[in-house]
Amino acid sequence: MSEFKPRKIKFKAWDSEHRLLMRLNSIECSKGELVKKDHILLQFTGLLDKDGEEIYDQDILTISMERYIVFWNENQNGWYYSALKSKHSFSPFLEKQATIMKRFCNNFELAERPEEKKR
Repeated sequence: MSEFKPRKIKFKAWDSEHRLLMRLNSIECSKGELVKKDHILLQFTGLLDKDGEEIYDQDILTISMERYIVFWNENQNGWYYSALKSKHSFSPFLEKQATIMKRFCNNFELAERPEEKKR
């Protein structure tokens, strides 16, 4: 089966304690589930943006001034994207969409810091 090529499985992680997005050196595996204490694992979609940058789960992408979020849809069993303004409408996230979008940041990086909310 020479046509079959296993996909590369990669992760970044949101360090919830230090509020940083980081690449990982290692991930623990417990009963078949990947875990990293105090981190939220974000999986590589397998797609690159228009500049060749890797796109991960919860990444914010732009087309002109519009922002979109990429996420795993458990009901549809695949990667999807949605406009940040209207998360109720979403579409499959395919290579043709990825190649016209630019990665902006990750959704966790956009979230307000708890100390900033108090101001």
